[in-house]
Amino acid sequence: MVTVADQLDAMTRRGELYERLADDAVRCYACGHRCLIRAGRRGICKVRFNQGGELMAPWGYVAGLQVDPIEKKPYYHLLSGEDALSFGMLGCDFHCMFCQNWLSSQTLRDPASESSGRYIRRITPEEVVAYGVRGGASVVASTYNEPLITSEWAVSIFELAQAAGMKCVYVSNGNATPEVLEYLRPYLTGYKIDLKTMQDRQYRRLGGVLQHVLDSIQRAHDLGLWVEVVTLVVPGFNDSTEELMDTARFVASVSPDMPWHVSAFHPDYQMTDAPRTPARTLLQAAEIGQEAGLRYVYTGNLPGSFPEYEHTYCHHCRARLIERYGYVIRAYHLTAEGKCPQCGAKIPGVWTDRPEQVRLGGPGFPRPVR
Repeated sequence: MVTVADQLDAMTRRGELYERLADDAVRCYACGHRCLIRAGRRGICKVRFNQGGELMAPWGYVAGLQVDPIEKKPYYHLLSGEDALSFGMLGCDFHCMFCQNWLSSQTLRDPASESSGRYIRRITPEEVVAYGVRGGASVVASTYNEPLITSEWAVSIFELAQAAGMKCVYVSNGNATPEVLEYLRPYLTGYKIDLKTMQDRQYRRLGGVLQHVLDSIQRAHDLGLWVEVVTLVVPGFNDSTEELMDTARFVASVSPDMPWHVSAFHPDYQMTDAPRTPARTLLQAAEIGQEAGLRYVYTGNLPGSFPEYEHTYCHHCRARLIERYGYVIRAYHLTAEGKCPQCGAKIPGVWTDRPEQVRLGGPGFPRPVR
């Protein structure tokens, strides 16, 4: 019987993000765990493994491939209103009990996710990019699972995507290393990072280290990437006023122009009995963000509930520049230079230079590529 592990192990190539050690051991630095992997063993992510003293990395397949509105990632200040070709593989270096995408992320770790094997689709980087071109995407996003652990595959796609005129972005947990960020820097325009909690002991429950994520946010910003931060507000986990304020203050300390998305949790994976995030908690989180000095705070997963935290406003004159409902752009007023037409203020972000072509009022739902 062919297992999912057998399938994935057959779709690998020698990785680039590692160093050789004595006795055929390797040190992987694709993510912050920096796993020491001895011959015949796997890293924490389970999808990178040591074969005879060489680190093997995922290659040549996707488990998800579709065109999404860029707002779904979520990016609100990166080519807003345009489409992203989203692709993902399987596996993760965290094990969050509230994961909203656990079927893909927990492959080879949780037997309940074994059915993810049916989504595996062999494909080449050329075919991935061709799908994006055909779907009219202007962005290519590595997402769905944790992209850091499949960075070699992502770069092979990004090289071709750049040549086709597309921007490239990551949707990540932020458990990066300086080495992997330098490796990705020539290709990435944007880096969305989940900042899940400001308590290290809580991060360790998820399989991470708080400082690694904080350092990644700062380092990605310093490298010139456009960074947006998302916090999934989970009742009883990270929703206290004190912790939300700590989170907002940290983001503001990196840059008050960095968008902070506070999103509503819905019961999933190992927290199916937990309550949903109340709307009032999400509103409180957004207000805390503004109080901390952040200029762009957005609420997620509750479309239409708080328009003042769904639209984009000029930080200088408060003119409404982008009107949203969920993933749908209803109005777009930024100039081709990314400025407010009312006061001329430059709005932080990566914007289209053809605002007249921004699609308005579309369905706002994923559109599978045929």
